[in-house]
Amino acid sequence: MTTTLWITIGLILLLIVMSAFFSGSETALTAASRARMLQLEKTGTLRAGLVGRLISARERLIGALLLGNNLVNILASALATSLFLEVFGDAGVVYATLVMTAVVLIFAEVLPKTWAIGDPDRFALAVAPIVRLVVALFGPVTLAVEAIVNRILRLVGVRVIEGRSVLSASDELRGQLDLLHLEGNVVKDDRDRLGGLLDLAELEVSDVMIHRTKVVSINAGDPPEKIVADTLASAYTRLPLWRGEPENIIGILHAKDLLRTINALDGDLDRLDITSVATAPWFVPDTTSLKNQLNAFLKRKAHIALVVDEYGEVMGLVTLEDILEEIVGEIADEHDIEVQGVRIQPDGSVVVDGAVPIRDLNRAVDWELPDEEATTVAGLVIHEARTIPEQGQTFTFHGCRFQVLRKQRNRITLLKVTPIEVIERREAAAKA
Repeated sequence: MTTTLWITIGLILLLIVMSAFFSGSETALTAASRARMLQLEKTGTLRAGLVGRLISARERLIGALLLGNNLVNILASALATSLFLEVFGDAGVVYATLVMTAVVLIFAEVLPKTWAIGDPDRFALAVAPIVRLVVALFGPVTLAVEAIVNRILRLVGVRVIEGRSVLSASDELRGQLDLLHLEGNVVKDDRDRLGGLLDLAELEVSDVMIHRTKVVSINAGDPPEKIVADTLASAYTRLPLWRGEPENIIGILHAKDLLRTINALDGDLDRLDITSVATAPWFVPDTTSLKNQLNAFLKRKAHIALVVDEYGEVMGLVTLEDILEEIVGEIADEHDIEVQGVRIQPDGSVVVDGAVPIRDLNRAVDWELPDEEATTVAGLVIHEARTIPEQGQTFTFHGCRFQVLRKQRNRITLLKVTPIEVIERREAAAKA
C-alpha cells in the first residue's frame, strides 16, 4: 500500500475518534444533572460551572455537537469511499457503505454513548473544556441554522419557545422522586415526606382540618370547676371556647395559661374569669392553601386557627401539627388517643373507617385513590356512587371494590376496600 493510502486510513480513524467524542459529549451533557453541577460549582469545581453554562444554552450546544459530528462522519465516509474505490474498483462503493456503517454505528455511536450514559456527570466534566471551544467555533453557523429552523417551523405553524418546560418544577421533582423510588434509591417514607412537602401548595386547609363535629371545645358558660376538669381531661392543650352554641367561638383556651391563672388566684376558682384567660380566635378561609397557612402559622407564632366557609360559618379547625403531619406523617405523643382507622387484612383487603382521609389511606397502603373531589374515604364512595349507599352495598371504581360494612343514619362509618388485582388472584387460586 502506498503512503497516501496509509494517510487516508489514518485520517479516517482520526475522524471516527472525533465522531465518538461528539456523540459521547452530546449524550453526557444532555444527561448531566444541573443540580449536581450547581453543587459541585459551589464546592469550587470550576469545570462544573462550565458544564452548567453549556447546558443552559442547550439548543446551541446540541447544534454545535451535531454539526461537528455530521462533518466528521461525512468526511470519513467520503474518504473511505475514495479509498475502497481505489482498491476494489466500482464495487468499493458497496464495501465502503457496509464497512463505514458498521464502524460508525459501533465505535462512533453506540460505544461512546454507552460509556457516557454510564456516568454522565464525570464524562461531562471531562469534555467540557473542549466542547466549549467547539461551541465557540461553530457558534455563528449554529445561530444561522437555528434561525433557518425557526423560520421553517413558523411557516408550518409551529412556535418554538426557548426554555419552556412542559412540567412545573414540583411535577418534575415529584416525577424524579417516583422514579428514584422505583429504582430503589429512595425509600417509601422519604418519598412520602418529600411528596407531602410538594403537595402543600395544592392542598387547602379544608382537606386536613378537623371537622366541627369532632372538635373538642369548652363551654364558657360552665362552672369554673367543670371547665378545669374538662380541660385536664382533654388530650389537647389548646381548646376552642364557645358561648351560647358550639359554633359561636369566642376564644382559644390554652391549658398552660389556665394553670398559671389558677396558680395566681391561689386556687380560688370562684374568682376565675375564663374569658380573660382565653386568647382571641383566629379565623381563616377554608380555601387557604396549606403552604400559605403554614407560612401564616410561622409568622404569627400560632398553632391553631378556626376554618370558616364563604358564609363565615365555622367548619372546623386546623393546627400547625395537622400541616406538619402532611409532610412527616402521623405525629403522636403520650397524650394522644390512638384511633385505628386503617386495618390491613390477611387476604389483602383493608377495613377502613369512613372518616379516614383518602391521603392517609393512600400513604398507609401505598395506593393512589383520587382525593380531588372528596377528602374522606366515605366521601369518595358517595361521590362516585352519586347516592348515599345502604349497608352491604358494593361498588367498584378506581381499581378497588368498596363494600359498606356499617352505616349510621346518612354517614358511612366503616368500609372494606379490596384491590381488583387481589380479587382476581383470589378467584384464580380458587379455580386452580
